Amino acid sequence: MEERIKQVLMRTFNLTWVDENCSQKTCEKWDSMGQINLVVELEMEFGVSLEPEEIGTMVSYQDIVRIISKKL
Repeated sequence: MEERIKQVLMRTFNLTWVDENCSQKTCEKWDSMGQINLVVELEMEFGVSLEPEEIGTMVSYQDIVRIISKKL
């Protein structure tokens, strides 16, 4: 699952690599529009539906892992 999340982040933000420290603070492409694209990509990749409260707290790789883990 974690490798798939990294792949989604790389694809969404057009990055060559992602590590566990990836966040809105460290990735300049992760802005509000990027957040929307990321949510769509994650929902499609994992077949889940993310709630607005979850989306609002999803500001780092670690947050995504935590939220997606609960959904699966």
